[in-house]
Amino acid sequence: MTRTRLLRTTACAVLPALAAAHAAPVAATFGPLRNRVMPRLAGRGSAGHVALTFDDGPDPRSTPLFLRTLAERRVTATFFLLGSQAHRSPGLVRDIAAAGHEIAVHGWLHRPLLLRGPRATHDDLARARDAVGDLTGRAPALFRPPYGVMSTAAHLAARRLRLTPVLWTCWGKDWTASATPQSVHRTVTRDLRGGGTILLHDSDCTSAPGAWRSALGALPRILDTCAERGYEVGRLRDHGRP
Repeated sequence: MTRTRLLRTTACAVLPALAAAHAAPVAATFGPLRNRVMPRLAGRGSAGHVALTFDDGPDPRSTPLFLRTLAERRVTATFFLLGSQAHRSPGLVRDIAAAGHEIAVHGWLHRPLLLRGPRATHDDLARARDAVGDLTGRAPALFRPPYGVMSTAAHLAARRLRLTPVLWTCWGKDWTASATPQSVHRTVTRDLRGGGTILLHDSDCTSAPGAWRSALGALPRILDTCAERGYEVGRLRDHGRP
């Protein structure tokens, strides 16, 4: 066997195994499995608390409206910011922090990490972490991958950067053009349990134009439902342990 043929044969045997290892964490994307066997990754906390989280901001068109509603209800939340968005609206990032909300990282760009190698993954998370930390004076501790899809490279990069990955237990599917405040409220509360983590979006930068309005319209009703069920709503930082 020639050297070239040997290398080709070895590559054909090794590359599928490497690809499988890289993609193995995708199993966590399946919500019921994640909620049952990966409580920390799913964002499970103490039974009397619900963590409220927002992705894809900050957005000067929409995020201030969410901040106003949260201030009126005296509720704090966790905002998973895109580094590119934070770079465009640094004052808004400071406003979020000044209001007492927790700021976390959603990556620099909203691109699937499954399609990125280890170096690109690390650089994307590090750039977002450093940008957000410089703006707030506090290094973020939490990370949520775009689309909720982790990879082995993402887990390794997060560990090196001291970022804890957190997904969610219920979402509003508020990113679609067909979403309404009623559908978002119904979808969130269908799976809402004590100790859960809610995912909403305060920006439409990666969603249907204007989709954030459905989440904003649903937010007061979601908070009312949590209160009716006896759940305290707040940041992941205050979520406790399952």
